[in-house]
Amino acid sequence: MRWRSCTGLLAGSVLLAACSGGVSPVAGSAMPAPASSAAPSSTAAAPSPTAPAALVVLDPGHNGGNASHSSEINKPVPAGRGETKPCNTTGTSTNGGYPEHAFNWDVAHRVGAILSTHRIQVVYSRDDDTGVGPCVDERAARGNESGAAAVVSIHADGSDSSRARGFHVSYSNPPLNAAQGRPSITLADDLRDALRTGGFPTSNYLGTDGIYPRDDLAGLNLSTRPAALVECGNMRNSAEAATMTSPAGRQRYADAIAAAILRYLSR
Repeated sequence: MRWRSCTGLLAGSVLLAACSGGVSPVAGSAMPAPASSAAPSSTAAAPSPTAPAALVVLDPGHNGGNASHSSEINKPVPAGRGETKPCNTTGTSTNGGYPEHAFNWDVAHRVGAILSTHRIQVVYSRDDDTGVGPCVDERAARGNESGAAAVVSIHADGSDSSRARGFHVSYSNPPLNAAQGRPSITLADDLRDALRTGGFPTSNYLGTDGIYPRDDLAGLNLSTRPAALVECGNMRNSAEAATMTSPAGRQRYADAIAAAILRYLSR
């Protein structure tokens, strides 16, 4: 698996992106930056004009080829706390068949496009939306090896109850290292606050007030960097499915997630 990282500057109305590591940009991954997005707090130090302000890992959950490679994604891998879990899963979908992996991929690249305009270097945990994996422990390793200032996993839930709705944000708890303590809690809180400000309701079926600490998510347990996972909503809820299947709705999610990351980095 090759990892792709990009930085970008906004020149006029054209996003100029440079990818390191000799990996070509993925077709269809460039998303237009929205007309407006939240900027870092004025208390943040001004970034150097020649260097990225920070590095962020975006982890769009699952992958498009997982469903046809069950033996690969079902193999056990380390999950932290002495446990193992399957390498990956297929994810969920709306009742109309729009898959979670496609939603996660699209939102992550919209977030990355916004962050690039702020000279944030963005690393994605996978190179395309047609492959298999990578496994959850590999995804955690990408954030650890890169020294990321923040790692954000992007997902959507699939509760069988059509009345279940709303987003929730998870972090590893109890913490296994210092980064999983206050830094990850702050990142999760910033994600919750930005999504709520963006007009998204907090979950009415998991967690409390949009926050759901967990001890069973490998990507969070294995992280040594500040990390959080956001479940953007329930794909089986008709109203939320309509938002997720809409490009404008996915841009709303991206705007909120990017604003949260910028807020976190400005602290």
